[in-house]
Amino acid sequence: MSDIAVGIYGIIILLALFLTGLEMAYCMILVGFVGFTFLMSFGAASNLVVKDFFDTFTTYSYTVIPLFIMMGELAQNSNIAKRLYVGAQKWIGHIPGGLAMTTVLGATAFKAMCGSTLATVGTFSGLAIPEMDRYGYKKELSAGTVASVSTIGMILPPSTVLIIYGLQVEQSIGRLFLAGILPALMISLFFMFVIAGWVLLRPEIAPRAVKGTWKERIAAIPDGLVILVIFGIVIGGMITGFFSPTEAGTIGTVAVFILALTRREINSKMLVASFRGSLRTSIMTLMLIAGSSIFGHFLAITEIPMIAAEWTAALPVPKFFIMVVIIAVYLIGGSIMDDLAFMVLATPIFFPTVVNLGYDPIWFGILICMTLMIGGLIPPVAIYVFILGNITGLPFKTIYKGVIPFLSALVLALVIMFVFPDFAPWLPNLLMGR
Repeated sequence: MSDIAVGIYGIIILLALFLTGLEMAYCMILVGFVGFTFLMSFGAASNLVVKDFFDTFTTYSYTVIPLFIMMGELAQNSNIAKRLYVGAQKWIGHIPGGLAMTTVLGATAFKAMCGSTLATVGTFSGLAIPEMDRYGYKKELSAGTVASVSTIGMILPPSTVLIIYGLQVEQSIGRLFLAGILPALMISLFFMFVIAGWVLLRPEIAPRAVKGTWKERIAAIPDGLVILVIFGIVIGGMITGFFSPTEAGTIGTVAVFILALTRREINSKMLVASFRGSLRTSIMTLMLIAGSSIFGHFLAITEIPMIAAEWTAALPVPKFFIMVVIIAVYLIGGSIMDDLAFMVLATPIFFPTVVNLGYDPIWFGILICMTLMIGGLIPPVAIYVFILGNITGLPFKTIYKGVIPFLSALVLALVIMFVFPDFAPWLPNLLMGR
């Protein structure tokens, strides 16, 4: 049996193992180890596993992951999200669909401090949906808004997915963070247009809330400014090269801790929950990276990624057609498994092809994240819909009904990103040079 055939069988077995419910990290470790043993030897495979695990858990650059995750856990377990939501509500809560728009603004601002998309679902399902219920908002609008806006964390820094992508393909995390800002803001704006259009067609789905006084609005400004300052320091420091991504994560975590401390929101229960959550998520992420490294080394000796890159580049079809196929694969993969797990699995396979076609790796990273955002909202798994349904007890049918209008906005944003590939890299090229 040829090495290529072994590699193809390995990919098929990997997907079959995942469908059994086994965690993707363990699937990749198992298939990578067995495949490497088959092609090389048991001793070589054993040394590979030990080396990849040791490298993953001792590499300095990977310390950025638990730091940004801890930053998000502290933000989630304090009242930062509630303050942002209430502040935005005072400004726009009274306009048609204002509370749903408030959720978009509040979640986007919250994501500027929290690297976990799933944390946004949990936070705003308990914060925004009850408030919209109180004013008589229809369930499909409130649930659809929370599920959809939670996906923005994929591309808005500090995005854990962008960090992992940058480390995988050896691209600047600072450039990736900058590249994600404009697309994230564009998607937030599109979401607000969707809400405005929906309410215009069906005014009964979103009764107006109480209008905030100017005193209340002005009092809410400092909370937003603090978030902007922390975000600016973290991102600005990386852009200027004043500190590394790991140092940026440290500074951001300390800043959020001090913010919560000055507001007397720090207690032993909150700290234990934050450390436990960050430890669990960090270990899961590092296990995925270790598994991806083992499986990637197995694929490397089969030469499948390199052969695929050369083969696709030689195809007598436009290169954009090949990219459409790659996007379709990410879309399907993101709909049947965890977004981060599929990105870690698929990127080493497709990245050589993308580079060989002459595309910008920064642009491809943002494109991947936007594709996975859509995948996370469509069946069969639809992880964001699934989590929101489990938390709120709402029927999945109701949530899906609310998500559909927002999916149209995400598809439009993806098309714009695909047609105008210079859009995402424009900001990092402007501030950091080409």
